Amino acid sequence: MSAIELKDVSFSYDGKTNILENTNFTAEYGEVTLLSGHSGEGKSTLMYIISGIIPNVNDGKLAGDVLIAGEDIKGKKLGYICRKVGVVLQNADEQIIQKIVEDEVAFACENLAFPPDKMQEQIDIVCRLMKLEKHWKCRTLSGGQKQRLITASTLAMGQKIIILDEPLANLDKDGAAMLMGTLRSLAQAGYAVLVIEHRLDMVLPFVDTVWHIGDKTVRKVEDRAAYLKAQTAKIADSCPEFKGGEPLFKLQNVAFSVKKERDILRDVTLDIPKGGRTVFLGENGCGKTTLLRLIARLYKPTGGSIEQTLDEKLGQKPRGSRAWYKKVGVVYQNPDYQLFMPTVKKELEFGAVSPEYAMHIAELFGIEHLLARHPQSLSEGQKRRVSIAAVVACRPQVLLLDEPTVGQDYEGLCRMVEILNELHEETGNTMITITHDVRCAEALCDRAYLLADGTLQRSGGKELVREYFSA
Repeated sequence: MSAIELKDVSFSYDGKTNILENTNFTAEYGEVTLLSGHSGEGKSTLMYIISGIIPNVNDGKLAGDVLIAGEDIKGKKLGYICRKVGVVLQNADEQIIQKIVEDEVAFACENLAFPPDKMQEQIDIVCRLMKLEKHWKCRTLSGGQKQRLITASTLAMGQKIIILDEPLANLDKDGAAMLMGTLRSLAQAGYAVLVIEHRLDMVLPFVDTVWHIGDKTVRKVEDRAAYLKAQTAKIADSCPEFKGGEPLFKLQNVAFSVKKERDILRDVTLDIPKGGRTVFLGENGCGKTTLLRLIARLYKPTGGSIEQTLDEKLGQKPRGSRAWYKKVGVVYQNPDYQLFMPTVKKELEFGAVSPEYAMHIAELFGIEHLLARHPQSLSEGQKRRVSIAAVVACRPQVLLLDEPTVGQDYEGLCRMVEILNELHEETGNTMITITHDVRCAEALCDRAYLLADGTLQRSGGKELVREYFSA
């Protein structure tokens, strides 16, 4: 008996255009199954069908048979299906509702009416597995730590069928290996694990079966080596060698703590060269995003100073202004934080230097066909492209990118890097990027800084990136 079986499944959100057509798919107990493919091709839709979100929450026209643990789930309520299938969604912030880690994991167990002793046992086990401290505050966690938390909450509920939608999106290389190792162990214990993921280099060593989604259907991949090679090659850097420039930002002994309870950054001193491409490296929770937000003037340092030569009129104020953010463009790790207009077209035009330039950027990013869509109706990969396009349409002098390649298939990833480098050369902007993606880190880098435990450990160029990812 298969854990998951789809027989001739077709689905349309509007009753006219099929996302899936006559799709057949299986996932077995005792295996880690990988589902990969291009962004926007229906991976998340397939997950929603298996988990019962479609049609119980999201409407649409569904045909065919969906069997979970050998049982047809047609007509079954979502609560019934949830006892069989645990789901980890892409967007961690949409799943976290409690203030501290322990309460978040406990809430998941409470939903299945676990007795107190079993609940505490599960909390202890999954927090240890995911390297989480029970007393940590959820709002202060890094993107990768939040991803580990929602995974821990799902694992604590103990369903034998687990689906994870891009669980490695914000994880560092060690965190990704830890998670995949844990999932591999669960499969060996009899679980069925379905992973939807683009970072094939990180997942393929741990999986048993590979499926590719595209052209409205799913097919099993037989030649895994060729599939991996075709989608994991490192991306070449198209920019000329950077000769160096005067510091645009000078950070001196910068520190940041949260209500004096937790030191996130300590004594960080570094320069960001004008007109260069700087990459921040390091494990989840080391302070990369906080450092980016300090440079962006979204946060105020609790120690040290940050000086800028971008514009003398803007001074050395710790907080940003409207004039500041016309020059400094920030792309958040979570695109939902910055997509607020009713259509993609209006999103792009909101701060653009002109409507014509906004449409030029839409064409560059290949999102013209999405212009009439509501940004929140898009896939996570499409949201990411729109959020970056909306910022670069403003032609900022400084472009700050927090995990810009999340949710991108390999073709989209290559195009994203190409566009960012083209715009960098065209505008002469200063680009600062945080990434855990080995495939593109070098191609976005002139200068690299490695952080660990809130401190600056090393600095260098592309050789530091190669050394970090090969360690």
